[in-house]
Amino acid sequence: MKPARTKTPRKPPVKKGSQTSLKDPVGVYCRVRPLSLPEQECCIEVINNTTVQLHTPEGYRLNRNGDYKETQYSFKQVFGTHTTQKELFDVVANPLVDDLIHGKNGLLFTYGVTGSGKTHTMTGSPGEGGLLPRCLDMLFNSIGSFQAKRYVFKSNDRNSMDIQCEVDALLERQKREATPNPKTPSSKRQVDPEFADMINVQEFCKAEEVDEDSVYGVFVSYIEIYNNYIYDLLEEVPFDPIKPKWNSCSTPMRNTDFVPPQSKLLREDKNHNMYVAGCTEVEVKSTEEAFEVFWRGQKKRRIANTHLNRESSRSHSVFNIKLVQAPLDADGDNVLQEKEQITISQLSLVDLAGSERTNRTKAEGNRLREAGNINQSLMTLRTCMEVLRENQTYGTNKMVPYRDSKLTHLFKNYFDGEGKVRLIVCVNPKAEDYEESLQVMRFAEVTQEVEVARPTDKAICGLTPGRRYRNQARGGPVGDELLVSEVVLQSFPPLPSCEILDINDERTLPRLVEALEKRHHLRQMMIDEFHKQSITFKALLQEFDNAVFNKENYVQGKLNEKEKVISGQKSEIERLEKKNKTLEYKVEILEKTTTIYEEDKRNLQQELETQNQKLQRQFSDKRRLEARLQGMVTETTMKWEKECERRVAAKQLEMQNKLWVKDEKLKQLKAIVIEPKTERPERPSRERDREKATQRSVSPSPGPGDVYKTRGGGQSVQFTEIETLKQESPTGRKRRSSTVAPAQPDGTESEWTDVETRCSVAVEMRAGSQLGPGYQHHAQPKRKKP
Repeated sequence: MKPARTKTPRKPPVKKGSQTSLKDPVGVYCRVRPLSLPEQECCIEVINNTTVQLHTPEGYRLNRNGDYKETQYSFKQVFGTHTTQKELFDVVANPLVDDLIHGKNGLLFTYGVTGSGKTHTMTGSPGEGGLLPRCLDMLFNSIGSFQAKRYVFKSNDRNSMDIQCEVDALLERQKREATPNPKTPSSKRQVDPEFADMINVQEFCKAEEVDEDSVYGVFVSYIEIYNNYIYDLLEEVPFDPIKPKWNSCSTPMRNTDFVPPQSKLLREDKNHNMYVAGCTEVEVKSTEEAFEVFWRGQKKRRIANTHLNRESSRSHSVFNIKLVQAPLDADGDNVLQEKEQITISQLSLVDLAGSERTNRTKAEGNRLREAGNINQSLMTLRTCMEVLRENQTYGTNKMVPYRDSKLTHLFKNYFDGEGKVRLIVCVNPKAEDYEESLQVMRFAEVTQEVEVARPTDKAICGLTPGRRYRNQARGGPVGDELLVSEVVLQSFPPLPSCEILDINDERTLPRLVEALEKRHHLRQMMIDEFHKQSITFKALLQEFDNAVFNKENYVQGKLNEKEKVISGQKSEIERLEKKNKTLEYKVEILEKTTTIYEEDKRNLQQELETQNQKLQRQFSDKRRLEARLQGMVTETTMKWEKECERRVAAKQLEMQNKLWVKDEKLKQLKAIVIEPKTERPERPSRERDREKATQRSVSPSPGPGDVYKTRGGGQSVQFTEIETLKQESPTGRKRRSSTVAPAQPDGTESEWTDVETRCSVAVEMRAGSQLGPGYQHHAQPKRKKP
């Protein structure tokens, strides 16, 4: 009786923690094919295992006026002309297949110009298999003994898988075998000699640490993207699907038996992954079956003869290898019938059509339109890479134009973090492909700066590991019991011959009875011994059960303690995750703030530079203005110095004249005081005074007074004492005039009356004086006697 089947715990949801935030750059590799002819000019040189250098060809330099420029480009690894397919596979594709077996997705591109060796790299040639057959060979070498029976896994139209029980899978196998379908290859068929050499891989390759408690199923599909339409290369059509009849306009001929292939649509599943709706998925069980399916679709792929390549691919081809794995149940016998436990991983091998210039391919008509669509889709791929790099480098959030092309729309999930992305850049070193190779190198340079989120590891199903082999060990004792029975039978005494030849033979039967009784006796003894041993074994078993029970209790207690610890650790992890999210949010805010501050800093630096330039201009203008003002000040100073000298000289002359006038006044005053007047003096005329003035010489300074030299070179007189002049008549009475003579009609003054009046006129320089106006003698006025 089998123990009750335990329910497998559901897959825990994947928490987006630090692991999903880790990113890896797109792995970009370069492969240089050998030249077709040894005498061809080469424009690409391998510097080392990570660097190539492009040389400008001679003809190109002549056309570009001698412009010679050598450019170096770096890759994750460079494969030279002598690289084998095995060396390329070990470095580029082997890790992708290993990830596929461990539940992770992968995407591998081959990119380059027409005739650069993309198809040879991907598919290979007779005797030298490419990456595709080697991936299939490594996959089936790793999971060959763990594959589920055919139709246990069944694909649906929602980009997911269903699980069938063994009975349903057996019925479907019988049904399919009764109606042979060319879409389902058989492992019993002979390998097509057309591609037998391609899949005959001599080197054995196998993944490490394959989950032995799971069963696996492999499904393949093959599509092409032609003129931005998706076609299923494995879809069966009623009439000649391998070589359909097309007219010169690349449209199907009118034929009642022929149905042209219908393009497929892209859809999004519940996990937001893109897939081709209605695409044929074929379950395969070996490398030969898988490559046979590929070869059947390869014959339908659109190729054409162009000026650059005899068999030029006119479409992008995508070969998908989908690996489905599900765990075994607790008994290790059958597949666990829980859809949530299914893990689906996919490896997409993409052979891109060659980028080319239409003037070199001599394309016309449909070939020209095909080339335009090819270049447009590749340009969209390049634009997506540039926008992704800009968003990751500068922190912007520009929309990536995935939907502009079916190629980029199909694989947008890979660039959003659904698997690893690898790109093999194939180049032809001949000089004629220099410009195309230059564009390819620039695209590779942009692509390897794009980072893709690292995929998460698949969740553990929670069942006990080692279930498969433990079940086989449990089935082992049945054979041991048979062996023990044979040994016990051989220990019994042999039976005598039972053949009776004579009717009177009385010895044969008694010997047989005796032998059987001995055997019975021996058997009874063995049964008794067995009972004794069984009782002893039961006691030991009971003791063992008690020990196990105690051990289980002890373990259960420990488990409870561990669960408490785990619960605490989970709480701590959740707290740390929340804290981590908060810190990430803060870091994001700080990064944005830093970006804003850096922008403000740049603006302020620009403003500061502008202000510095403005200040420098103002300083220069100020210096020019200072120099100009200095000149003006110097010129004005010289001008005013001359003016001051002139004015000082004039002032000196004026002061000298004033001093002379004062001297003359004093002389006249002295003469008036000293000389007695008996007669009434006559008023001197102006002419006579002028004549006397001209005849007089400068007399010495009278009476008390100080003479100082002036700044202008002249002299000034300062009186230090006051002199009072008095005069008395002999009779003791002052002479007075009774009346003042009236003015003469001609304007002259009347005759002077007495000394006092004359002195007053002389000192105060009243009207009529020849000494000039404005000069007064500030002497104390004479007090009148009472």
